[in-house]
Amino acid sequence: MEIKVLGPGCKKCGTLAEATKKAVEELSIDANITKVDDMIKILSYGVMSTPALVINEKVVVSGKVPSVSEIKEFIKNA
Repeated sequence: MEIKVLGPGCKKCGTLAEATKKAVEELSIDANITKVDDMIKILSYGVMSTPALVINEKVVVSGKVPSVSEIKEFIKNA
Protein backbone atom coordinates (compact mmCIF):
# COMPACT_ATOMS: atom_id res chain seq x y z
CA MET A 1 0.00 0.00 0.00
CA GLU A 2 1.26 3.44 -0.92
CA ILE A 3 0.33 6.31 1.41
CA LYS A 4 1.35 9.92 0.92
CA VAL A 5 1.03 12.85 3.29
CA LEU A 6 0.84 16.07 1.29
CA GLY A 7 1.84 19.37 2.84
CA PRO A 8 4.54 22.03 2.94
CA GLY A 9 5.88 20.96 6.34
CA CYS A 10 3.50 22.75 8.68
CA LYS A 11 2.60 21.50 12.16
CA LYS A 12 -0.68 19.96 10.93
CA CYS A 13 1.22 18.10 8.20
CA GLY A 14 3.53 16.58 10.81
CA THR A 15 0.54 15.66 12.98
CA LEU A 16 -1.11 13.91 10.02
CA ALA A 17 2.11 12.01 9.26
CA GLU A 18 2.39 10.79 12.86
CA ALA A 19 -1.29 9.80 13.02
CA THR A 20 -0.91 7.91 9.74
CA LYS A 21 2.13 6.00 11.05
CA LYS A 22 0.18 5.09 14.19
CA ALA A 23 -2.81 3.88 12.14
CA VAL A 24 -0.56 1.70 9.96
CA GLU A 25 1.13 0.23 13.06
CA GLU A 26 -2.22 -0.49 14.74
CA LEU A 27 -3.51 -2.24 11.62
CA SER A 28 -0.23 -4.19 11.27
CA ILE A 29 -0.14 -3.68 7.52
CA ASP A 30 2.73 -3.22 5.11
CA ALA A 31 2.59 0.35 3.82
CA ASN A 32 5.06 2.81 2.42
CA ILE A 33 4.43 6.27 3.91
CA THR A 34 5.91 9.21 2.02
CA LYS A 35 5.79 12.93 2.83
CA VAL A 36 5.34 15.16 -0.22
CA ASP A 37 6.22 18.83 0.28
CA ASP A 38 6.68 19.93 -3.34
CA MET A 39 3.77 22.28 -4.09
CA ILE A 40 3.74 21.36 -7.80
CA LYS A 41 3.29 17.67 -6.89
CA ILE A 42 0.66 18.57 -4.27
CA LEU A 43 -1.28 20.62 -6.82
CA SER A 44 -1.06 17.75 -9.34
CA TYR A 45 -3.39 15.80 -7.01
CA GLY A 46 -5.92 18.65 -7.20
CA VAL A 47 -5.31 19.50 -3.54
CA MET A 48 -5.85 23.15 -2.70
CA SER A 49 -5.86 22.82 1.09
CA THR A 50 -3.23 20.95 3.09
CA PRO A 51 -2.59 18.71 4.82
CA ALA A 52 -3.93 15.96 2.60
CA LEU A 53 -3.78 12.18 2.68
CA VAL A 54 -3.40 10.08 -0.47
CA ILE A 55 -3.85 6.30 -0.39
CA ASN A 56 -2.91 4.34 -3.51
CA GLU A 57 -2.91 7.58 -5.54
CA LYS A 58 -6.42 8.60 -4.40
CA VAL A 59 -6.94 11.69 -2.24
CA VAL A 60 -9.02 10.58 0.75
CA VAL A 61 -8.95 13.75 2.87
CA SER A 62 -7.77 17.33 2.40
CA GLY A 63 -7.64 20.42 4.59
CA LYS A 64 -7.90 18.74 7.98
CA VAL A 65 -6.20 16.23 10.24
CA PRO A 66 -8.42 13.16 10.68
CA SER A 67 -8.23 11.03 13.81
CA VAL A 68 -6.25 7.79 13.88
CA SER A 69 -9.51 5.82 13.76
CA GLU A 70 -10.65 7.80 10.69
CA ILE A 71 -7.32 7.10 8.97
CA LYS A 72 -7.69 3.41 9.77
CA GLU A 73 -11.10 3.45 8.04
CA PHE A 74 -9.61 5.18 4.99
CA ILE A 75 -6.93 2.47 4.83
CA LYS A 76 -9.43 -0.37 5.22
CA ASN A 77 -11.58 1.07 2.43
CA ALA A 78 -8.65 1.57 0.04
